[in-house]
Amino acid sequence: MKFKMPSAYSILIAIIIVVAILTWVVPAGQYEENEEGAPIPGTYEELPEEETTPQGISDVMTAPIKGFYDAVDIALFVLAVGGFLGIVMKTGAIDAGIAKVVEIFKGKESWMIIILMALFAIGGSTYGMAEESIAFYPLIVPIFIAAGYDAVTGVSVILLGAGLGVLGSTVNPFATGVASGFADVPLGGGIGMRLLILFAGEIIGIIYTIRYAKKVKEDPSKSLVADMKEENEKHFLGDEDKDSFPELTGKRILILALFALTFVVMIYGVLPLEDFNIEAIPTLWWWFEELTALFLVAAIVIGIVYAVGNDEFGEEEFVGCFVNGARDLLGVALIVGVSRGITVVMNAGNITATVLHAGETTLAEAGSIPFIILTYLFYIPLSFLIPSTSGLATVSMPIMAPLGDFANVARTLVITAYQSASGIVNLVTPTSAVVMGGLAIGRVPYSKWLKYVWKLLAMVFIMTILALMLGVFI
Repeated sequence: MKFKMPSAYSILIAIIIVVAILTWVVPAGQYEENEEGAPIPGTYEELPEEETTPQGISDVMTAPIKGFYDAVDIALFVLAVGGFLGIVMKTGAIDAGIAKVVEIFKGKESWMIIILMALFAIGGSTYGMAEESIAFYPLIVPIFIAAGYDAVTGVSVILLGAGLGVLGSTVNPFATGVASGFADVPLGGGIGMRLLILFAGEIIGIIYTIRYAKKVKEDPSKSLVADMKEENEKHFLGDEDKDSFPELTGKRILILALFALTFVVMIYGVLPLEDFNIEAIPTLWWWFEELTALFLVAAIVIGIVYAVGNDEFGEEEFVGCFVNGARDLLGVALIVGVSRGITVVMNAGNITATVLHAGETTLAEAGSIPFIILTYLFYIPLSFLIPSTSGLATVSMPIMAPLGDFANVARTLVITAYQSASGIVNLVTPTSAVVMGGLAIGRVPYSKWLKYVWKLLAMVFIMTILALMLGVFI
């Protein structure tokens, strides 16, 4: 019997079970917390046996439900984006826009990869573009399929572009910002090294993606999803001939402009302009509640524009398209909740502090070079268990940053090690809704993604180690 990679849901449930088992084996412990709720270094203590809370069968069963409650804001955002895209797709504007993009870049598709990955990298590095990138898959993947590539290429452009940007975060408020606050260092501290990692990582990613894309275009049978070629073309490009697209009319151009404006407003809403010393323009500090409302309002506006002069598109058709679009991303919304269940079990079983304490006791007495390498290696499994960059920074940086003082390593370099490890793990970890959701929308099986990306991970891993060692000497 041929082995078949289990679904994302099965993988996540299995991880929840393993973590629950660990709560019976790993000693439960806790740190004292400061006023901001962050653990205080040197205050770890094991909990008495009567205060331990090992997780049982009922806890495993309810963990995904509790995780969904914790992530309901992200899940609703995903559904709103799905409805928004359902309306936009109904207008034919994206199909018409795809045709224009393919026409412009015909014969020079490599530039399309470079430009798009660079744009996603800017988003990842500056404002931690992660869940927000989910909305781009239904737009970008069809472009590359129509240009003669495959779904893996389209997914790679988005997931590697934004993911490597987050790995090389410069002023990302959810990674660099939170970590800098808990490490008590300026946000811009160590930005030179982070820029080096950002540029090096993106160059590796772009070259890697272009080489694969060219191989697929020259010989489609070499695609990792060659067996899904016809199915993917039908899904992303429709039943009609993939070279046949709607006309790019004035109304569709307006809809595309509104589509783009929606994302511009989204970026403005989440970007902390005050951190860039741009005080003339107020920071909105939007999060998923406001972003969900944004996409809902944008869907209504685009629906009204499309309905003008179109007797076949009314209120009933609008609601139907919105619901169908949201339904297409329901699986993604469910994955978001299930993935959060892992953290629920860890926290409920009080083993998160114990994992951090292991790092505290083993890293403090190492020399500078071993310390920064071990810190990076330590953060890799920790990032797997806590895929949220801000959550990982909150629970670990108050402990890890001061350890650097004992090893004569700058706290800013500890931050760089943390976000680099978190970034590389979040390119593949099944505990990340960004990875599993993006692959689900792009119709790329998880096993195929691992086969595609493992060589790149090895190159980025080596590059990061060398960069961190250089940072110690600098």
